[in-house]
Amino acid sequence: MKIAIIAHDGKKADMVAFLLEYKQWLEKVDLVSTGTTGSHVEKAGLKVHRYLSGPLGGDAQIASEAAEKKLDLVIFFRDPLDKHPHEPDVQMLMRICDVHNIPLATNPAAAGLMMDSLLKKIN
Repeated sequence: MKIAIIAHDGKKADMVAFLLEYKQWLEKVDLVSTGTTGSHVEKAGLKVHRYLSGPLGGDAQIASEAAEKKLDLVIFFRDPLDKHPHEPDVQMLMRICDVHNIPLATNPAAAGLMMDSLLKKIN
C-alpha cells in the first residue's frame, strides 16, 4: 500500500496528529509526501519518502505517481481559509485523482473514514 500525504501550512499539525492515530498501521505502509509536510511527519517518528515542497513541484510529483496508478490513497489536508500561490498545482492533483479514480481525502473526517475502511478490509 502506498499513501501520499500533503498538508498546507495551516494544517500540518492536524496531519501529524491524524497520522499518529494510525501510526502502528502506517509503519507498514509506504508513505510519500511533499517536502515540508514530510519533514513534520519524520519528526513525529514516521518514515516517509519526501518529494519537493508543494510550491516547488512536490504536488506535481505526487500527481505523476497518481497518474501512473502508483498510489492507493492521497490525503491532502487543505486550508480553505488561506491563499496558496500554487493553487493550480493543487487543482491539477485533485483532477488527476478524479481522472484515475484515486481516493482523495481533503480533511480529517474523510481521511478517517477512508483509513478505517482500509483497516477493516485488511483485518
